[in-house]
Amino acid sequence: MPTGFHINEQDLIKIGLAILCGGILGLERQYKNKIAGFRTMILICLGSTIFTMAVGSGVNINIVTGVGFIGAGVIFKDNVGVSGLTTAAVIWISAAIGMAIGSNDYFLALIATILILVVLVIFNLLERYIDKVHRDKLYEISFVNHDYDNISKLNHIIKNTDLRHRTIKVTKKEGNLITAILVTGHQKNIYKLDEKLMAMSEIKSF
Repeated sequence: MPTGFHINEQDLIKIGLAILCGGILGLERQYKNKIAGFRTMILICLGSTIFTMAVGSGVNINIVTGVGFIGAGVIFKDNVGVSGLTTAAVIWISAAIGMAIGSNDYFLALIATILILVVLVIFNLLERYIDKVHRDKLYEISFVNHDYDNISKLNHIIKNTDLRHRTIKVTKKEGNLITAILVTGHQKNIYKLDEKLMAMSEIKSF
């Protein structure tokens, strides 16, 4: 063993606490099948702790920068939307917890871990409820012809399904009338609208 090497009880507490806090957040992400899960969160929290222990608070800005690159790597954008933002935020806060542990602020680290878990689990249920009762859906509907009466009929159907709507655009392509409509309302009413649209002979696709 190299001369001068030593690890004391407090260092072991910090390492254990970093693994615990990172593991708690990682389990939640792993359970939801996110790209950065159990092991990743442990390593980020533990790494931030060790860097802070070894170098001190002066390295904090470098930790934040480095973790920012990791977080950016889990964010994806496609035609549907953006995913990975919550996981990126958990990565960022895991590093903050690690820095708190490395700076001997154990109580802050534990309270932060518990609060984050509450946000991820309890607030997720609230978010899902809100999304259920107030959902937006953008329809692009192509009719079999260019008869504008079809749009009036469509508006009437949407209104009778207890949904609010706003016409984004109306165009014609290859003899077909195409409209984009943003619909807002309860999820069950949007499902009903889908069924009614599928039953309309005037609609080619949506």
